[in-house]
Amino acid sequence: MSTILVVEDNEPNLVLARFLLESAGHVVLAARDAEAGIALARAEQPSLILMDIQLPGMDGLQATALLKQHARTRDIPVIALTALAMKGDEERIRAAGCDGYIAKPVAYPQFLATIAARLAEPVTP
Repeated sequence: MSTILVVEDNEPNLVLARFLLESAGHVVLAARDAEAGIALARAEQPSLILMDIQLPGMDGLQATALLKQHARTRDIPVIALTALAMKGDEERIRAAGCDGYIAKPVAYPQFLATIAARLAEPVTP
């Protein structure tokens, strides 16, 4: 069982992610904006962060950059969970520091498989 932080401002998307993750046996923490997500990540040290890119105020790419710069959170994998699915978006998102990418709308089996695969990878110091 892993603790996963979901940073998502859209209520239906947050409810769906929570349902899928909890059904798979994970503990879910939730934040509705980047600032709250950063604070929760630093305090709780989740195993994984699912980061929406289009957030109010600070966007998910800025938040990811801050997480990757901080000693307490730099090794936590961040998977972008986003509707940005145009050519080049995945490369741009990975270049910004995200460790993975899941496009919305979410395909449930792929969503859970991506998370399971990421959690199975050993963390490198």
